[in-house]
Amino acid sequence: MTVFVIRDIIGRDQSVGICIIRDDNNEVVFTSQSLERGWLNNKRNISCIPAGKYDLKLEWSPRFQTNLWEIYNVPNRRECKFHAANFTRQLNGCIALGRKRVFLDQDDLIDVSSSRKTMRKFHNAMEGHQTAKLHVVNAT
Repeated sequence: MTVFVIRDIIGRDQSVGICIIRDDNNEVVFTSQSLERGWLNNKRNISCIPAGKYDLKLEWSPRFQTNLWEIYNVPNRRECKFHAANFTRQLNGCIALGRKRVFLDQDDLIDVSSSRKTMRKFHNAMEGHQTAKLHVVNAT
């Protein structure tokens, strides 16, 4: 399985894109919107991760009390994961997925809808795998 996060909006406050999963036959098995913190030079807890290729591993998260896909080999970072969140303020360097880009509050930042439901679909698409590859691409 290969997961792609293709960012089409990259700013100081947030990064927004799409997430695509391709199976081992290169077929698209999942698509969603992606939401991350903005680019702040890869600073811990406040920046999205750099564009690049990473390993993904399905692991138990004591904080979230569930299995989450963790992103490995991010320079100077640990505990970057895919998890449910509708707002960038709920992220500390992790990636959230959602159904649509929406404005849910009054802060003029793009949010994503149906994040928990979308994350369940992400996990269903990755079912049967314990590892995968992640490609993060800046399209702008």
